[in-house]
Amino acid sequence: MKIAFIGDIVGKPGRDIIAKYLKDIRDRYSIDLVIANYENVSHGFGITKKNADEVLSYGIDVMTGGNHSWDKKEIFDMFDSYPLVRPINYPDTSPGRGWIELEVCGHRVVVMNVMGNYTMPMCDNPFIKMDNVVNQLKVDGVKHIIVDIHAEATSEKLTMLHILKSRVSALFGTHTHVGTDDLIIADGCCFVSDVGLTGCRDQVIGMDKKIPIQRFMTGVGGHFDIPKRCKSIFQMIIFELDDNGKATNAEKLKIYDSGEIVKTDARVENYNR
Repeated sequence: MKIAFIGDIVGKPGRDIIAKYLKDIRDRYSIDLVIANYENVSHGFGITKKNADEVLSYGIDVMTGGNHSWDKKEIFDMFDSYPLVRPINYPDTSPGRGWIELEVCGHRVVVMNVMGNYTMPMCDNPFIKMDNVVNQLKVDGVKHIIVDIHAEATSEKLTMLHILKSRVSALFGTHTHVGTDDLIIADGCCFVSDVGLTGCRDQVIGMDKKIPIQRFMTGVGGHFDIPKRCKSIFQMIIFELDDNGKATNAEKLKIYDSGEIVKTDARVENYNR
């Protein structure tokens, strides 16, 4: 099966470039499942029902969250009717779910979301939580497991890779909005520290550069905003899984608003040696 993962969609520029390119990419690559991170979809903070309906109509099947999952309060009522997950290491009493199971190409596929520790809200230990949950899924016979690790520190993401790589199909980093150049398939697990944002590429992490510059130059912050006009980019990982849930190949696509496409193939590594 072929699956695509889109990192943080940031505001209207992110939604617009997905509307422009996703259907064509999905058809061209014969993609069976599209996953995207929703936590910045609505003006950079959270997601509304209106914007969820919008991006789902463009060809996204499942959406993962992060520390901004709760910014739009209407999400509290959306988990029962929308294919959304939030970080699994939020307390069990929190609204929503940390993973969702789908049937894709005749296989059980689980999409999971977990949040790191560094600079993030206080939650359960992500490493112990994931170790336990993934073990249970394997006991239940699930072979195809895709994880969005929403974290600031690349060290946390790499540590999670070494904990889970023999048991999950893919582990993709989100949150920093800055794509990293470390796409690999390690012992059958597709991994990248951060997929990178889909949205404005000529500002600061998708937000208007005015407030970040003001904050760093004066120490005085302000409300982050999405610019009405900018140069945008669409970033996604496309990967293929075999019947045993192992990644066999992967590539990253960067699609610019000009139509230019840059492709990077994953390096295949054997870390068990």
